[in-house]
Amino acid sequence: MTSRAARPLVTLASAGLLAGSLVALSGTSAQAATTRYQAETSPAVCTGVVETEWSGYTGSGYCNSTNATGAYAQFTVDSPAAGTATLSIRYANGTTATRATDILVGGTKAASTTFAGTGAWTTWATKTVTVPVSAGSNTIRLNPTTSDGLPNVDYVDVDAPTGDGTTPPPTSGALYVSPNGSDGAAGTESAPTTLTSAISRIAAGGTIYLRGGTYAYSSTVTIPEGKNGTSSARTTLAAYPGEKPVLNFSAQSESSSNRGLQLFASYWRVSGLVVERAGDNGIYVGGSNNVIERTVTRYNRDTGLQLGRIASTTPQSQWPANNLIVSAESHDNADSDGEDADGFAAKLTTGSGNVFRYAVSHNNIDDGWDLYTKTDTGPIGPVTIEDSLSYNNGTLSNGTVNANGDRNGYKLGGEDIKVNHIVKRSIAYKNGKHGFTYNSNPGSMAVSNNLSIDNPQRNFAWDEGTSVFRSNTSCRFSVSGSNDKTVGDADSTNQFWTGTNGSRCANYSGALGWSYASDGKLVVTLGGRTVSL
Repeated sequence: MTSRAARPLVTLASAGLLAGSLVALSGTSAQAATTRYQAETSPAVCTGVVETEWSGYTGSGYCNSTNATGAYAQFTVDSPAAGTATLSIRYANGTTATRATDILVGGTKAASTTFAGTGAWTTWATKTVTVPVSAGSNTIRLNPTTSDGLPNVDYVDVDAPTGDGTTPPPTSGALYVSPNGSDGAAGTESAPTTLTSAISRIAAGGTIYLRGGTYAYSSTVTIPEGKNGTSSARTTLAAYPGEKPVLNFSAQSESSSNRGLQLFASYWRVSGLVVERAGDNGIYVGGSNNVIERTVTRYNRDTGLQLGRIASTTPQSQWPANNLIVSAESHDNADSDGEDADGFAAKLTTGSGNVFRYAVSHNNIDDGWDLYTKTDTGPIGPVTIEDSLSYNNGTLSNGTVNANGDRNGYKLGGEDIKVNHIVKRSIAYKNGKHGFTYNSNPGSMAVSNNLSIDNPQRNFAWDEGTSVFRSNTSCRFSVSGSNDKTVGDADSTNQFWTGTNGSRCANYSGALGWSYASDGKLVVTLGGRTVSL
């Protein structure tokens, strides 16, 4: 994906679901990518002035539109396909008056919303609204309907429909769900049902299609243990092709019992969903042999996507195993204590064979990845992380930092328990502490072909163990830090930071970019150059 004005330090390009090096592929952006459009950057239009007076904004400023009816802020938004787009509008309203706004798409009113007071002009909030868009370029205008005008507008994040080449829905054998579906409905395209009803009714190997729009929940949605697909025919829970379903759990309070979507069954495929604002994990996987792909977990109050046992009584032989997390994004997950919410986690009680591939974790309050172990539960199964990206963890997109957080890119252990994880062809960029850290895992990990840049403590931090390091690269351009420490088997194919950059770092300077191709592969760019590891 590319943005008109990229996320801070980021624009996105593209990369299959099969393992391999990061390479550029043609194709449209895949499901679950988010594009940021800054209000101060052309071709955006601000009917007023671009200011920098009030702190907390991103980019180079914000739009302070004239206090008048119709004094708009306008964005030109690209959409790969026609369908429903989700707009996340970051704003500040330092008054006590709610500001009412129409949302126009292509000059036609598509939705209405309000912007409540945020308490101060330096306090920023996000308003989410869905609108229809056409394939190609769309003008989206925030058009105030009272003389108070708009709040200050920082940016709009757009989750656009993708038209990613998914096979069209079958005419039979599937259940259809929509935000306005009813439990007793037939579950057809013309009479959609609810998600909980569809889960209870779907046969093994069947498909549940979620239509685009926002689904508001106050309690956890569970795919229960025993509701399994088969090894030859997984049961599918997927976005309707070209549409974006958003499962919103903002009505939940922060509590370990308030997860968003729980997958306790095995042999399921979950694809194309956005899960946000749960009181705990966004998606929690307790089953095995599942595929979770093209999902976004964001703004949840614990780790965005986590693997772990179903219950404290679940025997180790039934801990979640052989799950594939692929082409998934997890960002801006934060708990109130600031020390638990990671992007992705396979920790404490997970079996073997779990894989993260082409996954992106960024701007979470704690770590990008957490593979923590503790003596109470013992070792977990080895995890593979490959062809993935972790950046800006420890700092939320709005600039919030919590000193309680560990703030690592990839945290690979805990409490001196040996687990032989595999980490390859992955990137750690400007996380808040270490890039890659053993975190008291003295095992023999395979760490190869990774790139770590400008993490402020160490890019690579291994104080003990027998891990094997091959062809890793560590660079510093704008953030000072300590020399890498890599106790184990590290040969001359590595270029670790010991005060100067190695020769390979010349290829890795410049702004970070990333995106997904139509087949789900990830491409990372640095300074506009595609990274190949």
